Amino acid sequence: MFDKILIANRGEIALRVLRACKELGIATVAVHSTADANAMHVRLADESVCIGPPPAKDSYLNVPALLAACEITGADAVHPGYGFLSENARFAEILADHNLHFIGPKAEHIRLMGDKIEAKKTAQRLGIPVVPGSDGGVGPGDDAMAIAKKIGFPVLVKAAAGGGGRGMKVAPTEADLLLALSTASNEAKAAFGDGSVYLEKYLGKPRHIEIQILGDGRGGAIHLGERDCSLQRRHQKVWEEGPSPILNAAARAKIGETCAKAMREMQYLGVGTIEFLYEDGEFYFIEMNTRIQVEHPVTEMITGIDLVIEQIRVAAGGDLPCTQDEIVINGHAIECRVNAENPVSFRPSPGKILQYHPPGGLGVRIDSAVYQGYVIPPYYDSLVGKLIVHGKTRGECLMRLRRALDEMVVDGVETTLPLFRGLVREPSIIDGDYHIHWLEHYLAAGDTKSS
Repeated sequence: MFDKILIANRGEIALRVLRACKELGIATVAVHSTADANAMHVRLADESVCIGPPPAKDSYLNVPALLAACEITGADAVHPGYGFLSENARFAEILADHNLHFIGPKAEHIRLMGDKIEAKKTAQRLGIPVVPGSDGGVGPGDDAMAIAKKIGFPVLVKAAAGGGGRGMKVAPTEADLLLALSTASNEAKAAFGDGSVYLEKYLGKPRHIEIQILGDGRGGAIHLGERDCSLQRRHQKVWEEGPSPILNAAARAKIGETCAKAMREMQYLGVGTIEFLYEDGEFYFIEMNTRIQVEHPVTEMITGIDLVIEQIRVAAGGDLPCTQDEIVINGHAIECRVNAENPVSFRPSPGKILQYHPPGGLGVRIDSAVYQGYVIPPYYDSLVGKLIVHGKTRGECLMRLRRALDEMVVDGVETTLPLFRGLVREPSIIDGDYHIHWLEHYLAAGDTKSS
């Protein structure tokens, strides 16, 4: 096991990793920008090191500063959390060159799955179902129209090197294709430094289903069920739940074993999430995230397995915590991402939290790094915290979530709490009858309540 872990992140995920380290008896190092000097993970870590000014490129993305922090403190491993350098293959290689352990997958797998085109080819080779689309990158001069016609309109133009909805455009008809190609390519170039795009069949009302996997890097891998992340705004997840309201045990077991089998063949190390669109009983691979997910608590609540602890253990050469047949899905869990944003315009609302009261009670969990008097800086994402609830049934879970949302107080900044208080009372949400476009239609109709 590692002696000391440097946490190369901030906010709630840094605190989440710190808690796992403490439960394993591992010393911790918090790094922080000058804007995060009073952050909760900095206060609770065994040691802390300031690595630069507020801009992420000068601090949390500053590899030399992170290496220096490891050397100064004697850390022997780095946990990247999510975002920032968590899916940077070169960072993993640089750490290895300095005899430091990267708590995550092998660099080759990060690089492979970070390229959406190669990831799709790999998924096909490993027997994972994929969305019909182009075999590689396309451009205006690559007979894109012929490829699109073969796929069938509408088609989706997607950035090969990115995610999060950037570099993604829908071409409903042939007349829209060239503009979609150029717009997506320009966006991808600006966001990721790579203008490569590819084509996929555009699905009308799919669900977003993701499978959580865990591998030991030696040919062992298990899956821990699925999460339904279909409630999204601009391709960003807002509400996640597990198990999915629309999957039965047979479908879950089939797609889960398909994913686990593929990870065994790859000899995948650590946690990872294989994401699908699901429509008319069919799964279509869209991407794989080679890191811990924001929504990992949903899986923890329904399986009882601490994913961050197991991530650390397998990175240190440990075994998987159990066999596949020992994993039992227990009840239902829902996570709401509470952001410091206007609940209607979604404009960021940084500032000082004047009052803060997290909800409590049986089956209620808050993953947050804020506290009363904390100042949410304007330089990073606007996540206040994640509210996760668990119940024996989905109905019980929804009622518990409604109660927890009504209890939660965050004053001094605007938050998305009013959005969730409306969603949890929506008939379509209660019935589990929604898809990846549902939330945007709901917002466009002006259904968000202001209280």
